[in-house]
Amino acid sequence: MAFLHQQPQSCLGFDIAKNTITVCDGAVTGTIANQRRAIRALLKSYKRIDLVVCEPTGGHEVLLLEECLRAGVACHRADTLKVKSFIRSFGTHGKSDAIDAGMLWSYGSERWAKLSLWQAPDADETGLRALVRRRQELITMKVAEKNRAKAPGGRKLATSFQAIIKVVERQIQVVDAQIRELIAYSPTLKHRAAVCTAMDSLGPIVAAKLLAILPELGSMTRRKAAALAGLAPHPNDSGQKHGYRKIRGGRPEIRSMLYMPALHAAAGRGEFATFYKRLIANGKKPMVAIAAVMRKIIVTLNARLRDATILQS
Repeated sequence: MAFLHQQPQSCLGFDIAKNTITVCDGAVTGTIANQRRAIRALLKSYKRIDLVVCEPTGGHEVLLLEECLRAGVACHRADTLKVKSFIRSFGTHGKSDAIDAGMLWSYGSERWAKLSLWQAPDADETGLRALVRRRQELITMKVAEKNRAKAPGGRKLATSFQAIIKVVERQIQVVDAQIRELIAYSPTLKHRAAVCTAMDSLGPIVAAKLLAILPELGSMTRRKAAALAGLAPHPNDSGQKHGYRKIRGGRPEIRSMLYMPALHAAAGRGEFATFYKRLIANGKKPMVAIAAVMRKIIVTLNARLRDATILQS
């Protein structure tokens, strides 16, 4: 991940909607159309732009990001929850496009040193992310239909439920085939997937999910990898109190997909079985040990992908 090394002298905050973009440069706030030509003209109207800050808005921010990249302007796509917490710290309760744009400007101006810069994703990674997201949507639909079939009165509509479930299952198989094909024809994804599946208890689907949801694997320190995966234990201490540490934050999807591989180790199978047994022998609770195994998997994968990338280059 890339960061700015000097404090930005000129920062812009963008609040993006479907059709419009509200921009604030700290002094003036204005609105333009969310169109490539309008964005390009706005960027050219400034003699100097050191940093642009925006939020993810379901893809409506892509034009701005692409034009910033084309113009050589550093851009940060902010975490919505972090920005909301930043706004609340000012005691601001109102919400409007102008307020949000101004707060994004303040966020970039104050927090610039810790804001990772947006980089254009690899086309194959983007495609894999879309397929993995679609697969999860189909899984959610399948579970919902099965739950409806089990509900009172579900027998009368059993034929309808089964028909939908079969269609969804076929679509899941189609998406799985597309994922395998994409990985097979992408040298980078194929190499990274091979490193992941070489680890015991990680199958091709879990590997694909990891590469899609956590593409930063292999480019971080072990602490950052654990934190980004939502597996870092956070302290809960105050004075003489030493509270129970909990894992939270990050990307929760990682925890759910690594739970079964961690149970694999808890059952005494795989390369992390010894690690789990040692934790239990040292007095750790089973759930704490399972969380530690999940963290160990991510940290180990991060190191192996980093070393594999160095060897490949």
